[in-house]
Amino acid sequence: MTENMENHGCSQRDNAEHEGYAKVSRSFNRIWKERDSAQPKLLEAILHKDNLGRAYKRVKANKGAPGIDGMTIKEALPYLKEHQQELTDRIYKGKYTPSPVRRVEIPKPDGGVRKLGIPTVIDRTLQQAITQQLVPIYEPLFADGSYGYRPNRSAKEAILKVKEYAGQGYTFAVVLDLSKYFDTLNHEILISLLRKNVKDERVVQLIKRYLKSGVMENGVVIDTEEGTPQGGLC
Repeated sequence: MTENMENHGCSQRDNAEHEGYAKVSRSFNRIWKERDSAQPKLLEAILHKDNLGRAYKRVKANKGAPGIDGMTIKEALPYLKEHQQELTDRIYKGKYTPSPVRRVEIPKPDGGVRKLGIPTVIDRTLQQAITQQLVPIYEPLFADGSYGYRPNRSAKEAILKVKEYAGQGYTFAVVLDLSKYFDTLNHEILISLLRKNVKDERVVQLIKRYLKSGVMENGVVIDTEEGTPQGGLC
C-alpha cells in the first residue's frame, strides 16, 4: 500500500511538472506572437537593418576580442550579410539562444581581479542594437547628476561637477563602490524594473535570455542565475 501511495505521489508530481512546463511553453509562444502593446514595434526597430548596421559599426569601432566561437569583428560582417534574415527570423520566432560569454579576469591595481565577459561579436552587435533603442526610453528618466553609462557623459564631467560644488563651498565628497555589484545583480528584480518601461514583452524575454546565457570558463559553461558580465548588455 505504501508503495502504491509513493507511485501515485510520483505520478501526480510528474503530471504537475508536465502541466507546469506546458503552461510555460504556451505562455512563451503567446508572448512571441503578441503584437498589441504600448511598444508593438520595439523589437522590429531593434532588428531593422539600419539599426543593426549602426550597431555593427559601433562594435567595430570598439574593437575587442572574439567570443567563444572565435569569430573576429572582420569575419562577422560577411556572416551578418549572409545570415541576417535567418538570424532575425529566429529572434522573431523566439528560437534564438545567445551564446555563453567568454570569461576573462583582469587584475585590479589594488589586488584581486575584475571578471569581464566577452560575448560573441554577433551577440555584441545584437546587444548594441537593443541598447540603441532602449537609450531614448531610459535617458529622460535619469537624474541630471547621473554620469555613469550615459551617452555624451563621462567621468571627467563628473569630476568637473564635483569641483563646481567645491567652489560653491561644499567640503565633502562621498565615493561609493559596490563590491561585486555586477556579479550579484538579481535577475528577477532587473526584469521587473525593465517591464515598467519596456512594454514589448518579446524584448524583455530576449534580454532575459542574455542574462541567462551563461559563461564559459576554462572550457566549461557555467549557468548564470544572478549577475551580468561586465562587457555585455547590462
